[in-house]
Amino acid sequence: VQLQASGGGLVQPGGSLRLSCAAPEFRSEEYAIGWVRQAPGKEGETVSCISNADSAAYYVNYARGRFTISVDIAKGAVYLQMNSLKPEDTALYTCAALPGSTCPGTPRFYRYWGQGTLVTVSS
Repeated sequence: VQLQASGGGLVQPGGSLRLSCAAPEFRSEEYAIGWVRQAPGKEGETVSCISNADSAAYYVNYARGRFTISVDIAKGAVYLQMNSLKPEDTALYTCAALPGSTCPGTPRFYRYWGQGTLVTVSS
């Protein structure tokens, strides 16, 4: 499974970005797809995760109310809409997937990984 990620960039505080993660397999097989972010000097953590089977979603506390994860089965894509971005959101964001419908408790359990996309929030 090859995950194609895109959407990072430079944005001012308070701005928005949408990250995309696509794979043909998302159209026909069950996966839990997550976004893992890693800031300099910190361990990677799952920001959000969604099941493409029932759209059940998970958010880390600081993402609730600001980030929205969604899935488009027809396109085989998962999106992470990030609003009200803060400088502390600056990190490398990587999409990852695990067969099945349950989001893993820690990033190391994801089986497939896409390339990271850098998000920089700065004025």
